Amino acid sequence: MDKQDILERAKAWFRDTVAQNHIANTEKLVDAKEFHINPFTAVYLANFLTGNSSPESIAKALLFPRVLGTSISTTFGNGIQQFTNDVLGAFGSTTHGIDIEFTDQLDGYKKYCQLKSGPNTINKDDVETIAGHFNGVINLARTNHLRVTHNDMIVGVIYGEQEQLSGHYKRITSQYHFPVFTGQTFWHRLTGDEHFYKDLIAAVGSVAIEADYSNEFQSIVDQLAETETVQKMSNHNQGLTS
Repeated sequence: MDKQDILERAKAWFRDTVAQNHIANTEKLVDAKEFHINPFTAVYLANFLTGNSSPESIAKALLFPRVLGTSISTTFGNGIQQFTNDVLGAFGSTTHGIDIEFTDQLDGYKKYCQLKSGPNTINKDDVETIAGHFNGVINLARTNHLRVTHNDMIVGVIYGEQEQLSGHYKRITSQYHFPVFTGQTFWHRLTGDEHFYKDLIAAVGSVAIEADYSNEFQSIVDQLAETETVQKMSNHNQGLTS
């Protein structure tokens, strides 16, 4: 698979998986029941954001963190398996616990890789699971008299910087001695192109030109503002300040 093919596949994946799911998840937010509303902070945040506690302001205070933060981050993280299939399918692995296999373009050795989306996307239990899968591959390779070392079992993190890695990722290296390659380093090893990571970000970013959802989003704000829950919060606060 050549560089341009990966870039085009990445654009299609982001458009068809991340963007479309983000829109679908946003459209659900016309119902106040989709939120765990903290009545102590919702009105405060509305005033902090817009200077008033109108229903529209409260709706925006509820929607912005969800739509611009949690929702898109969750959608991206949950799409990692689809990313593996759609973008890096040519490198796909049939080995249990391994997402892709590729020849490292820097050291020339075959790598067995688990893919993760970002530098904070695993928990404590994931560390042991990853180490267990990797040790299983090494033991099987020894049985079959194949050369596979700890350095050949890697975690590839799609985006981020090495210094941003969470303590759980660092423990994979410090305790179990398996490398974790992040962002530019990972993509450099996969493609042999030192600048591929920046090109990938630019390619996916080009999809943003298609992402003007402002009119539809305003409609969602208006619908959420009309819900009984939001109307009551606004009316109650206005009653206190009148």
